[in-house]
Amino acid sequence: MTSLDQRHVEPEILDHLEPDDPRAVASRRDLRLLNGLMGQVAIAAGLLRDHVPAPPRRLLEIGSGDGVFMLRVARRLHRRWPQVHVILLDRQDLVSHETRAAFEGLGWTVETVVADVFDWTAAASAPSQDVVAANLVLHHFSDDAIRLLFVRLAALTPILVATEPLRRPFALLASRSLRLVGTNAVTRHDAPVSVRAGFRAAELSALWPEAAAHGLIERRRGLFTHTFCAAMPTDGAARP
Repeated sequence: MTSLDQRHVEPEILDHLEPDDPRAVASRRDLRLLNGLMGQVAIAAGLLRDHVPAPPRRLLEIGSGDGVFMLRVARRLHRRWPQVHVILLDRQDLVSHETRAAFEGLGWTVETVVADVFDWTAAASAPSQDVVAANLVLHHFSDDAIRLLFVRLAALTPILVATEPLRRPFALLASRSLRLVGTNAVTRHDAPVSVRAGFRAAELSALWPEAAAHGLIERRRGLFTHTFCAAMPTDGAARP
């Protein structure tokens, strides 16, 4: 059995399935269920509300998947944050017409980008963002890869908010019990992998670039979630 003292990153099945593979479709449905059970939407919305000083004009979500997670966050924030332009970045094109229409019904505009996050953030044409959000994404990467990504994100945005798996024994136990809520074999494999690759203490803060290490907040939220926020000093207003 792998110790939880250190992160252990290994491949997750969902990352290597074609978008229309029935196993992938079912696992994405499972992820929406698990986000609900973990309280990820409420946690992420609360972090954004607490750490973004003014309504943003541009919000980038990396590893956005089918966009439903950010849509649920938007439903909690749209009255306070009108007319946000949200960029959903993922390696696969998974955002449905229904999800796009739901964003537009909230007064938000949607742009989808199909790209690798490392390639996109390295591009000179990558625009600045008022805030970047990540949900259950960073744990896929090694520490060295996260360190590189953080350098690029620190140059891209004044605020990063991340909600990740908590690497604790109870979270691992729960991840091994997902058959009880009807998840498929892909999810049952990937969930414990995610926990073992998750975070605890100040592990993400240690990877953030030292020159931009201002306003770092990292803590556990609930039973299953580890949160990280990097809020660099600004003039208190969203970027033009």
